[in-house]
Amino acid sequence: MSTPGHLVWRLSLKWRVAVDRALAPLDLTHAQYVFLSSLAGLERAGTTPSQRELADHTGLEPLYVSKLARTLDADGLVERARDTTDTRTVRLRLTARGHEVVEPAIATVAELLDRLLAPLGGRRGERTAALTRDLTLLLDTPLEGT
Repeated sequence: MSTPGHLVWRLSLKWRVAVDRALAPLDLTHAQYVFLSSLAGLERAGTTPSQRELADHTGLEPLYVSKLARTLDADGLVERARDTTDTRTVRLRLTARGHEVVEPAIATVAELLDRLLAPLGGRRGERTAALTRDLTLLLDTPLEGT
C-alpha cells in the first residue's frame, strides 16, 4: 500500500515528465514553463516582479530562478533590468517573443491538466475544488522547525 507522501511524489514526477514531453516541441522544460507562465500571470496582474518575488510565487529556489532568468534572457524570452530604487534587485519582464512562446505553452499545459483532472470531474468539478483545497492546506503546513 502506498503512503500519501509516495503518491504525491509519484504524481509530481508523472506531471513533470508529461509537461516536459508536451512542451518539448516548443523547446521548453517544465521549469522554464513555470517561470514564463508565472511571469505572464504576474504581468497580467500589473506587476513587474523581482527574481525573488517570482521565486516566492513559483516555489522555485531563488538561485534556480536566477539561472533560469539568465538562460531565458539569452534566448530572448525575458528581459532582466536592475530596479531603479534598489540596484540589488533584478526585475523581470517577458519580451514580445516570450509572449509568443508562453501563450501556446499555457494552452498546451491547460489541455494536459484537463486530461489529468477528468477523473475528478474536470477543472471546475467539486472533487477538483476539494483536492485543490487539500493540497493548498498541505503546502501551507510548515515542515521545518517543528
